Amino acid sequence: MLLHDQLKSFRVILASHSPRRRGLLYQAGIDYVLAEGYEVEECYPATLPADEVPQYLAELKSQAYPGALAPGDILITADTVVCLHGQIIGKPADRDDAVAILSRLSGNRHTVVTGVTLRSAQKKLSFSAHSDVFFRELTREEITYYIDTFRPFDKAGAYGIQEWIGSVGITRIEGSFYNVMGLPIQQLYQRLGEFARSLTEKGME
Repeated sequence: MLLHDQLKSFRVILASHSPRRRGLLYQAGIDYVLAEGYEVEECYPATLPADEVPQYLAELKSQAYPGALAPGDILITADTVVCLHGQIIGKPADRDDAVAILSRLSGNRHTVVTGVTLRSAQKKLSFSAHSDVFFRELTREEITYYIDTFRPFDKAGAYGIQEWIGSVGITRIEGSFYNVMGLPIQQLYQRLGEFARSLTEKGME
């Protein structure tokens, strides 16, 4: 059975206002409703390894969801980080910070990690996906052109792989392209199917 048929008896709730995540769910044929915005203090233990932070934050966002989940609800939360040399590179604070971030990524390999949590009234499932991204050496002119034209201030790592900089600056990716956009949609598609099946089977017991 295709996933969109399997999910007809469920209500999928996406607790993210990222237009990229919304588009990827739509592209995969997953019907969903958008959760109303709510505040989450995205704090994590200082000792937590960088690649474990996204899953931790995805679970934190899930726990902070203000509404009670009804039977048949499946809540999706996610968080994405860019890691360079074991350190998290967040969203740029301003133009100068964006220039500095892209200058650090230039000529280097970095890792994009997305953590995802699926939660129903009965159970929870969390997982993460890793993608290695390789940038060629970027010129200062290329960096400033991209930032001034595309203004990637809402993006971790100060870039969007689907934009100009991804087309001209990234030499290769090891892992999911869509994970770098903010959601490992192929892995989510499979995990969501397994999660829904387990809920259906539990309801038949």
